Parts: sequence; structure tokens; C-alpha cells
Amino acid sequence: MSVPRVLELGGSYREMGRAHGAAFRDDIRRYTAERIALAGSEVWTGHAMDRAAVLALAEACVDDHRAYAPELIDELTGIAEATGLRLAELIVTNGFTDFIDLVYARGGSGGVTEQVEDDCTAFIIPGALSADGQGFLGQTWDMHAGAKPYVVLLHGRPAAAPVFLAFSLTGCIGMIGMNDAGIAIGINNLLGAEGQVGVSWPFVVRKALQQTDLDAALACITGARLMGAHNFQLVDKHGTGINIEAMPGHCHVTRSGAEALVHSNHCLVPDTLRRCRPRAPASQASSEARLARAQTLLGAGGLTPQALMALTRDPTICVRATPPTEMETCGAALMRPATGRFWAVQGLPTENDYVALTV
Repeated sequence: MSVPRVLELGGSYREMGRAHGAAFRDDIRRYTAERIALAGSEVWTGHAMDRAAVLALAEACVDDHRAYAPELIDELTGIAEATGLRLAELIVTNGFTDFIDLVYARGGSGGVTEQVEDDCTAFIIPGALSADGQGFLGQTWDMHAGAKPYVVLLHGRPAAAPVFLAFSLTGCIGMIGMNDAGIAIGINNLLGAEGQVGVSWPFVVRKALQQTDLDAALACITGARLMGAHNFQLVDKHGTGINIEAMPGHCHVTRSGAEALVHSNHCLVPDTLRRCRPRAPASQASSEARLARAQTLLGAGGLTPQALMALTRDPTICVRATPPTEMETCGAALMRPATGRFWAVQGLPTENDYVALTV
């Protein structure tokens, strides 16, 4: 049974990065090498690129990251210093799925790629559907099964920003999270066809976690020059929720109402759908099935943390690795911004227990 590691970080952003890099140096170097190799693989991007070309493209994105969030580039620089890696290498590691969108767009193939990472199921639960009137944000986190050993929870105490908890991977600055101002953010990958030199999604997640109100967190998404396509979900301590289908150059914003707001991995509105690349039939069917199943399970109301954990264990939603893609639910997170409670599991929720934390 896997138990998520929790890494305590504090001080300046550079100090936080150095501590992160020093704690997991070998894991970060190993995982980064894997990501860079995959980013140049035809089965992921539709055309092959050698390592030098991959890193040159990543290097072209460094300035956009620095302009968007200079303090987070300082943190990434700290990781680089502790691991002996370049910033460009760590940008591939952090924003891998966005970087795939960029490489795909540069290749101009326009077809279906053999391999994707896009099996997460995320949900916003309004207070009206919870047993005690307080809302939730939760999701499964699905990826290639080989990513499971790299899962880590970051408990960050930046010198001049809100305290945060983030579900992440070693070497990545944050992927799902909540801060002590009551802002929570989750994600689903989308298959974008219009990737561009820009900012990767973990930087967007962490910048949102620097905010103290929901509209400021939303602006971190809608105002970013995005490298690739992602769906973001935001919830604040008052239970207000927002779903954003975010594409390079275009965002579609939906605000929550009385019903659960669920998203999987296919776009739901025409303006974002037309900016997607083609999906394999099995991938589309999985996304549609998970969306429908989650909507059914969440519709009855009276929801508790235990009921939402059970949802992540549902056999339709909890994905098990099967060849050739080997995609699997490598973890899950459940957040309650009103109370600062954060539940997380590493590995399949069906085989591992959630741990409870407070931001």
C-alpha cells in the first residue's frame, strides 16, 4: 500500500526549489529523462524529434514562463541547481502534456496520436449537494502507470504568499492544490491542436494558488499565454466554482450552479472543441463514460468526503493500466476550501487509503 510523501517547503522561492531538488534529485533526473525522450517520440506527438530539437523548443518557452511568474522561475531554478538539470529540461517535465500539444502543432500532421495522457475525472460539488452545506473540489489523477512512484505532496510556505498544499510529481512545482486563503484548483488534460510557445499548466496552477480571491485566480488562467490545452476547475471558500476549458488563445468559462460541475477529457463546447486534435475512439468513449458515470453518482446529493472517495474507486472512473497505453489512476485528491481539509491518495484508490491533511 502506497502512502503519499509530504515534502515541507519554506522560505524564498529559490530556497523552496533547492530543497525540492535536493530531496528527490535522483527521481527528478530519472523522470525528466523519461519525459524528454517521450516528447521526441512519434507515438506521442505525431512526428519524431531528436533531444536537441526538443530542448531547443523548450528553451524558447523559458522567457514566457519568466514573464508570467518570475518567482516560480526562481523556484524552478532552485530545482535545476540542486539536480544539475537545465530550466528547459524541467519545463518539459512540468508541462509535459502541454509540451506535447506544442510539438504536435509544430509537426503539422493533424492526425490521431498513438499515445495520450488524458484520463482524469474532476468535479465541483456545490454546498447544496453536500451533506453539511460546504462545497468540494476533487478529481482522479490519471497518467502512465510508471508515474506512480514519483507522486509527492508539496506543503509550501512561501515567504510572501499563501500557504499551499499541492499534489504533484517530483521535479514539478504543483498539479492540483489548495491554499490557506481558500482557493482550490484542479485540472484535466485536453488534446489541443494549436500548441504554441508559452506557459505550461503547472505554472498556471501555482500562480492561481498565490491568489486570495477567485477572480484573481481565474485571471491567472484567462490572462496566460498558454502553451497547450487544459481544463481547469476553481473553487473558493464560499463554495463558488468555475470550470475553464482553456486553449491557447481562447478560454470558455462556466460558473457553477446548483448541480455538480463535472469534466473529463473531451471539450463540451464548440469553440474549444474545434481547437482540439482528433481523439482515438477508445479515448473518446472512456472520457464520455467517466463523465456520465460521475454525473450519475453525484446527482443524488447528501455527499460526504467518504462518498466522494468512493466515487474515485468506481470501476468506470478508476482506470486500470492495460496495454498498449498503460494509463492508470495514479492518485486522487479531494479538497474542501471552507475548512482547509485536503485528502489525497497515491496509486489506485481501490488499493490505497486516503491521507487527511490540513493546508
